[in-house]
Amino acid sequence: MNFSRTLLTGTLALAAVTGAWAQAGDFPNKPVTLVTPFAAGSGPDAVLRLVSDKLSRLWNQRVVIDNKPGGGGFIAIDQARRAAPDGYTLLQLDSEHVAALPHLYKSKNFVTLQHFDPVASLFRTPFFVAVGTDSKWKTMGDLIAAAKAEPEGVVYGSWGVGSPGHLGAQQLEALTGIRMRHAPYREVSQLYSNVGTGEVPWAFASIPSSQGIYKAGKLRYIAVAAPKRIPQMPDVPTMAEAGGPASLEVNSFVSLLAPKGVPAAVKAKINADVAKVIADPEIRARFDTFAFEPLAWSPEEIQRNAEAKSKVYGELVRRGNISLE
Repeated sequence: MNFSRTLLTGTLALAAVTGAWAQAGDFPNKPVTLVTPFAAGSGPDAVLRLVSDKLSRLWNQRVVIDNKPGGGGFIAIDQARRAAPDGYTLLQLDSEHVAALPHLYKSKNFVTLQHFDPVASLFRTPFFVAVGTDSKWKTMGDLIAAAKAEPEGVVYGSWGVGSPGHLGAQQLEALTGIRMRHAPYREVSQLYSNVGTGEVPWAFASIPSSQGIYKAGKLRYIAVAAPKRIPQMPDVPTMAEAGGPASLEVNSFVSLLAPKGVPAAVKAKINADVAKVIADPEIRARFDTFAFEPLAWSPEEIQRNAEAKSKVYGELVRRGNISLE
């Protein structure tokens, strides 16, 4: 009797594993939808379109992008959360959607990684400290000295409450003891136009978001908030080299997630195929224009990096009493 029961259990387990791998081998056998909270034409959207095109050729299936901007990311999140956990609906999120939203919208009691599993990573983008070309600040030391001389007198801009630009500045305050005033903008282009004219003294900026104003000669980057210089901007010093706190790193990473419950074998296939696509020379060349760092993290690595950011963001949100409710 015990032998029969053991044999039956083993047979069922083997059948489950075999079925899962068969499902992965058959994946995808219909179109795949990539839901994104980013607007069409944005940097993450441009990357997703390249990735979707390469995946559709690899899978011999249509890969459809569904842009659902607005609502702090919750419009896209809610749509993807209602989808079946079969790998045919994936959600593109940045690390702030994953790690900061739970702290910024406490009454929603929504923890992103309790509803979604990381599947594949796409890229990480560094942020630069941007000032107007005519700014008297040449280094981070100059900026910090000005803020120390006039507490809450220095204004910085960002593309919204809880954005990397906002939280990065909060971290700069925490590390240096300075106090500044935040000016959130709805329009990213308006933010950097105002930095260029000096109306807003400084802001964190990515290359895609600020390159128009930069190429027009109205912006300077005085530091990159990273431990190493960025190959695309080799003359821009690191935060430490510019006289800022060496431990200040401001970046955002973008990943694909799936509703919880997707079979492990399907997730593994998506992860491997996305990594293969990200390694394509055409996509690497496009990443270079944006200073995006290609990532090929495992789901476990995405989880660990998200949890590390969540810890930092949670402390900054509490310290600054920041809320989007």
